[in-house]
Amino acid sequence: MSSSFTEEALTPLRKAIAARMTQAKQTIPHFRLVANIEVDALLHWRAASNEVDPTKKISVNDCLIKAVAVSLVNNPGINCQMTGSAIHRFHNADISVVIAVEGGLATPVVRRAEAKSVMEISAEVKDFAERAGRNALKLSEISGGSFSISNLGGYGIEQFDAIINPPQCAILAVGGARPRVVADPLGNTRVATMLTCTLSVDHRAVDGAEASKFLQGLREVISDPNRLA
Repeated sequence: MSSSFTEEALTPLRKAIAARMTQAKQTIPHFRLVANIEVDALLHWRAASNEVDPTKKISVNDCLIKAVAVSLVNNPGINCQMTGSAIHRFHNADISVVIAVEGGLATPVVRRAEAKSVMEISAEVKDFAERAGRNALKLSEISGGSFSISNLGGYGIEQFDAIINPPQCAILAVGGARPRVVADPLGNTRVATMLTCTLSVDHRAVDGAEASKFLQGLREVISDPNRLA
């Protein structure tokens, strides 16, 4: 018995995504690290920042972009691209932000994110998202990048794995923040808001210890959000 279906031809964007992701999975030896990070301090900091100017609200993702940038600069071993014969290690954090568009994805780059305020990052990402929806991003705005962030927390996803965007060597997959019961080393329990971050890494260029240092640095920045100012 045959099933009813509708056939849709692959769009040029979907063909490009399919080719790129196939190449990434076939040629990059991925390994993944998962970190559950408490974000209550970050949420309080964000709320206080948004009270200052309610017309220019920043999102949790804006804060995470800056936190990732700070951690990348402090842990440059993971801030790199892999070429055929060398590793390019970058001095600045150029963050590719994965944005959903009709029929696919766009990855505009927030350049030198470590040197920008969260408010500047927020304005830039909002502009990227608006123009991505109109297919109006410039090639120079989606090219390059030293690291990627994909955030599906707004879709109700708690944890997922992301495929590395070559020639970059790592991508951070961010789920939604959820209240959970956590215990300290003495066994005392409390409720905290936890964020699950999954780091996919190219093992040709980065080892587990280096990747772990990045996630530990990210946890430290998020726990002390005044470092985002």
